[in-house]
Amino acid sequence: MNWLNNLLSAAPNLETPAWDADALIIDVRGPGEFASGHVDGAVNLPLDRFVQGYAELAADKSKQIVLYCQSGARSGQAMQFMQQQGYVNVVNGISAGAVALKTNRPIRRL
Repeated sequence: MNWLNNLLSAAPNLETPAWDADALIIDVRGPGEFASGHVDGAVNLPLDRFVQGYAELAADKSKQIVLYCQSGARSGQAMQFMQQQGYVNVVNGISAGAVALKTNRPIRRL
């Protein structure tokens, strides 16, 4: 039951102020997961290729970056990595559904 409490406490608070309208939204799931449904405007950078591709995608370390995956675990790993690299405005959006709700963006399928 502790894992459920941890997951719920990590969920984004939908009552907090809106994220930046120009935030970079990165989906760290695999290409198949991304194709099955992703937040409109999100960029796919799978976690297994994240270290090689994040810097080119997110050159500005002060720009808000919202990361998400299926459950928040992979996006949490990516968030910690980016913070270690000096990024100061990184958010773990947890899942595509949570990010879509928070940003009022639709889910797109390829």
